[in-house]
Amino acid sequence: MDDLTISRPGASAIAAVKAALSTRFGNRFSDTATIREQHGHTLTWTANQPPDAVVYPQTTDEVVEIIKLCAAHRMPVIPYGTGTSLEGHVNAPLGGVSVDTSMMKSIITVHPEDLDCVVEPGVTRKELNDYLRDTGMFFPIDPGADASIGGMASTRASGTNAVRYGTMKDNVMALTVVTANGEIVHTARRAKKSSAGYDLTRLFVGAEGTLGLITEITLRLYGIPEAISAGVCLFPSVKAACDTAIEAIQSGIPIARVELCDEMTVKAVNLHSKLGLPEQPMLLVEFHGSDAGAKEQAERFGEIARDNGGGDFQWTTRPEDRSKLWQARHDAYWACFTLRPGAKAIATDICVPLSRLAECVEDTQRDLASSNLLGPIVGHVGDGNFHVNLLIDMDDADEVKRTEAFLERLVHRGHAMEGTCTGEHGIGQAKMKYLAAEHSQATLDVMRGIKKALDPLGIMNPGKMVG
Repeated sequence: MDDLTISRPGASAIAAVKAALSTRFGNRFSDTATIREQHGHTLTWTANQPPDAVVYPQTTDEVVEIIKLCAAHRMPVIPYGTGTSLEGHVNAPLGGVSVDTSMMKSIITVHPEDLDCVVEPGVTRKELNDYLRDTGMFFPIDPGADASIGGMASTRASGTNAVRYGTMKDNVMALTVVTANGEIVHTARRAKKSSAGYDLTRLFVGAEGTLGLITEITLRLYGIPEAISAGVCLFPSVKAACDTAIEAIQSGIPIARVELCDEMTVKAVNLHSKLGLPEQPMLLVEFHGSDAGAKEQAERFGEIARDNGGGDFQWTTRPEDRSKLWQARHDAYWACFTLRPGAKAIATDICVPLSRLAECVEDTQRDLASSNLLGPIVGHVGDGNFHVNLLIDMDDADEVKRTEAFLERLVHRGHAMEGTCTGEHGIGQAKMKYLAAEHSQATLDVMRGIKKALDPLGIMNPGKMVG
């Protein structure tokens, strides 16, 4: 819709906003080229589009000041957490002000008796769990990167624990949001459930900063399990690994994590993390519960794995060994660079119904081979979500063209299997073009209507999602 499109601010507006922010925030303001470029997109092949300036608020009231100033000059506002998103979410295609929340670090309150906490958006998931450790609780959402809680809420993040604990949409109970006109909105109270009005919390969770800027998050917490066991199992094929995960979930085993690494990824993590595993498709699994429960779950899973041709599990309950294992999985993105030094990474994801996962992964591997592309695959196979980490020579025009065609086919394949163009990366800039294929025009019009109602000037993270 054209009425969502805004223009880049003029030189006088940019100068006025920068002067006001510099006076108000002092050394918490910067317009140097290096800082600005750091706040544009720095991962994958999406071009870097830096903002005109960066400002570091410390309170909700300061965010209100910033947004009101930007609204008065029709200056774009781009929320920024840690910059680990992969689809161009933090780019500033029309310039504007990047609002970096890294100084909003307060863990405001923890309610052990209610299993929840309230945090500011700059707190990262590792910082939160370090703080919570002595309380016997933890926050389970783990996208791999040490992302900020605000960024995770904004992108509706997921990760390795989602099969048991859900995603950010399931674990954010309430938000404080500063909207495009500088108003402070509290979306809910701390009650575990409510049917009082529209569910504004889930409207803002996953909105990617296009409807407002999150300044406080109330999160659901969980008790640290009595026992945690983790294991690795090798399989003769990706299909056998996927079928094992599907059958285990269908049989009711309460798996906490189940992650697929294809043979190419295993080779990369061996080189990067010195694991020394045979280069075969692999499942990493983890079980939470009592000592007896975790043991029983692991044994039952092992039986299903053997029925599908899997080898013996290598189990560990030692925290340091489990940490090493999962760190290797989290480092898979960086490990893949060892397969092709100097290449550019293009990380993408799709999600399909669980019953179609094995077929989709196998078809994707065949597509990569026939396209002569290097693309290790990892997957949150417990919920049908997998990632392809393509490694591309950006100076090879033909390879770039083949990659673009592959990405189009990947999304089409996911849609044909009743899936989605993204399970957890989000839309940002890079996947905007797929929304029309995934949603009807009526659905897109509703989304754009919400955007226009909450952000009539179009200043909140423009050029993302629906406009």
